[in-house]
Amino acid sequence: MKHKQTAGALALVGAMAAMAATGAAAQDTVVKIGHSGPLSGAQAFSGKDNENGARLAIEELNAKGVTVGGKKVKFELVSEDDQGDPKAGVSVAQKMADGGVKYVVGPYNSGVAIPAARVYSNAGIAIASVASNPKLTQQGYKNLFRVNASDSQLGSKMALYAAKELKLKNVAVIDDRTAFGQGLAEEFKKQARASGMTVAGHEYTTDKSVDFTPILTRLKSKKVEAIFFGGYAPQGGPMARQIRQLGLNAKLLGGDTICTAEMGKLGGDAVGPNVLCSQGGALLDKAASGPAFKAKFKKRFNAEPDVYAASYYDAVNMFAQAMQQANAVDPAKVGATIAAGSYQGVAGTYAFDAKGDMKSSPVTIFTFKGGQPAPITSY
Repeated sequence: MKHKQTAGALALVGAMAAMAATGAAAQDTVVKIGHSGPLSGAQAFSGKDNENGARLAIEELNAKGVTVGGKKVKFELVSEDDQGDPKAGVSVAQKMADGGVKYVVGPYNSGVAIPAARVYSNAGIAIASVASNPKLTQQGYKNLFRVNASDSQLGSKMALYAAKELKLKNVAVIDDRTAFGQGLAEEFKKQARASGMTVAGHEYTTDKSVDFTPILTRLKSKKVEAIFFGGYAPQGGPMARQIRQLGLNAKLLGGDTICTAEMGKLGGDAVGPNVLCSQGGALLDKAASGPAFKAKFKKRFNAEPDVYAASYYDAVNMFAQAMQQANAVDPAKVGATIAAGSYQGVAGTYAFDAKGDMKSSPVTIFTFKGGQPAPITSY
């Protein structure tokens, strides 16, 4: 009888402990952080890299434990494939809003971020995006932060480098007609002319094209010394190959979206010192916590972080820090805290102007060695 009573008492204590644990878990504040990016298609390598940056930050925050307003916060990643497509991106934004997501890192593509920003804003969601088209922050939405250099910085710094360091005189431009590609190309063209270079031609393609022979042939006849491409690595790699095949003695220049190992993979030995690109942010290897971040990322995902993994990692941590400072998880209060302060991340210091652009974002010029982006200098 005594054994039965003891067993019963132990069972009761166990049940009460389980209920207490469940109750404690139920009292945790769950904060959903959304990720919108191209997880399928030609740009999936970038989308997955960005997602992994956000995932690493969330896993570390949950392991460390974050308390806001006296309650433990549990972060959940909600990742959706926007396919790099504006319509899909708007649908993803609405799905995020309907699902109770209050913070989003992304979208990656400017053409997706610009229309999706309206949906996020109407839902009161705070956004941190690397999309670089200036129009993104010109829409006037609150709680929208660009955690990267804009096209005006990426395109103009590449043009300055081409004029001052490469001493180029006669250049051409190709853009892929995306919001990103057009914006970047126009900024390059504007600064190129201001720096004394002649823009001998402006050609157009798409972000689905693979054959650039006709437009490259036209540019060859104009004896251009360099071609600036406003577009992405899935087109940039084949373009580099075709430049070589045509015997066109011109460098290929571009923005951050060709500053990736995928460019070397797709372009093969046609991608080397002849290819240069501009990327927002300082060099990770020279940043105080850059090497440690790279080591953690590689250990977790068995891959080197690509262009924006650190920016997405920083964005999640920036949101978390602001929640603690505001003592709230309400995006309106957190956004106001971010707008008024600054966050020291792996890839840089995040402080924003009234539009949501970074007050200071260095730009690094890269070339390629052994198929990998290799930094030359920062501007």
